[in-house]
Amino acid sequence: MIRHLLMAAALSAALAGCATTSGPRSTAVVAPYSDKIELNGRLSINYSHDGKKESSTVNYDWQQDKDNTSITLISPTGQTVAVIKVTPRLATLTESGKQAQSAPDVDTLTRQILGWTLPVSGLREWLQGHATDSNGKPFVASPANDTVVTRDGWKLEYIDWQDEKAAVPRPKRIDVTRLTLGEAVEDVNIRIVIAASDQ
Repeated sequence: MIRHLLMAAALSAALAGCATTSGPRSTAVVAPYSDKIELNGRLSINYSHDGKKESSTVNYDWQQDKDNTSITLISPTGQTVAVIKVTPRLATLTESGKQAQSAPDVDTLTRQILGWTLPVSGLREWLQGHATDSNGKPFVASPANDTVVTRDGWKLEYIDWQDEKAAVPRPKRIDVTRLTLGEAVEDVNIRIVIAASDQ
C-alpha cells in the first residue's frame, strides 16, 4: 500500500475538472518563491507497470521551511498512514506500524522503495508555481504561461487556479507527467489539488 501512497505523495482520483475562462488569460505571475509554506489537499497517480494500469489517491499535508520538508499522507477515512521527513542530510519514511526507512536524500529514498525516482524535491518549488526549465532557466507560472518541461524531464501543467483573476494567482491543480522512467514504470500522470487557504 505504501508504494501507491508514496507515489501519490510525490510528489500529484477525484479531482476538479479543468476551469473554463472567456477572453485572454491573466499574465499575472505567482508570488515569489518562499522557503516556508504549509499546504494541504489531494493528489493522485496513474501509471503503467508491466502493461498493467495502476492508480492511487491520497490526501496530504505539506510543510516546508528553509532546510526541512514534512509530508503527511492521510487515508480517505482520515487516518495518518505515513510520514516523510526530509532534512539536509537524511530522508525518512515512517509507515504506520512498520519500521522507518531512511536514505541520504529523498530521491534516493524513493528509488530504494519504488525502484525509480519521484520528483519530491522538485515539489518544493512546483507547488508554488516555480520550476527550472529544460534549458536551466527559471520558470514562473501564470494563467497565461501555465506549462513547462523541467530539466529533469517532468512536464508541469498548471490546470486550475484558486482565483485566476487575482493580482497574485495561486495554483489550485497541477498535472505532472512523464512518459517513461525506464523499465520499472511508464506513463506516469500525477495530479495535485491544493486546497484553498487564507494565506
